[in-house]
Amino acid sequence: MQDGLKVSPGPHISKHHSTRTVMADVIIAMIPAMIMAGIYFRMRALLLIGTCVITCMVSEWLCNVLRKKPNSLGDLSAVITGIILAFSVPPQLPLWAAIIGSAFAIIIGKMVFGGLGSNIFNPAMVGRAFLTVSFGLLMTTWTAPATAWPITDGATEAITQATPLAMSKEAIKADGQGEKNADIVNRQLKYMFFGSTGGCLGETSAIALLIGAAYLLIRRTISFHIPAAVLISAFLCGEIGYLVNPQAYISPLVHLLGGGILLGAFFIATDPVTAPLTKKGMWIFGAGVGAVTMLIRMVGEYPEGVMFSILLMNAVTPLIDRFCKLTPAGGKGNA
Repeated sequence: MQDGLKVSPGPHISKHHSTRTVMADVIIAMIPAMIMAGIYFRMRALLLIGTCVITCMVSEWLCNVLRKKPNSLGDLSAVITGIILAFSVPPQLPLWAAIIGSAFAIIIGKMVFGGLGSNIFNPAMVGRAFLTVSFGLLMTTWTAPATAWPITDGATEAITQATPLAMSKEAIKADGQGEKNADIVNRQLKYMFFGSTGGCLGETSAIALLIGAAYLLIRRTISFHIPAAVLISAFLCGEIGYLVNPQAYISPLVHLLGGGILLGAFFIATDPVTAPLTKKGMWIFGAGVGAVTMLIRMVGEYPEGVMFSILLMNAVTPLIDRFCKLTPAGGKGNA
């Protein structure tokens, strides 16, 4: 009987899906956001996504060659890491920086732990964190959508634009006085829904991310527990600030549609390798991601906190799993 048992690292999938089909579903779900990124940021979006994906694949292949391990590119996880990393950086990030961040994400964030299933942290967020601390100015220079770019001699010229979250941080610092108040940001809600605002490459269009999220939920590739916990927790924290001082703190709906909340809730925090195993653990994990994100946005100096919150909760995941133990097959034995 023991000969039929197979011990392996996560992700542990109890449905008929294989790791490859799960990853393929995630890629399909991100296509709407890719399309919107192409519409608003043109060829730059395709170059950035392509650069990150190719670098991630080459890095993983080289690591496998050096470690004399079988080729693991077939599971498509390197492709997803590249896409998510590209979605999480400014559109005008130099390609050389994207190459460095992608290589770091795979080599340090994934392969040094042993590859897919053994990594502690989400690789794409590891790569983004490295880029943030290494190239702070490049990672905080935002580009307006192509629809706002001026035309010079038949060519478009990119212009910079503050993100809604950056403006919300200015409103908090000014305590909502003068022209720097939350109402200015709240009026951008409809633009944030479609994506015609400044921000990271794949985070600006809420409708595109929600379409992809619906696909993942319908396909049961992900469960609703972590996304629901993230969004509910973030909304409640944002609502508290909004009720206390609506001139200084933006509407919680703007928080949900702005920045990386939707991308993080549905595409990053649900990573089966770095998320808890039990439903109770998922609720705790998601609530922590949402609360820490809002704490950074509303109290900290940085306007965005999704990356930090996911990495922090990834580190706590083993403790959550220890606290929320799975019931063994056949039920609990007698003490």
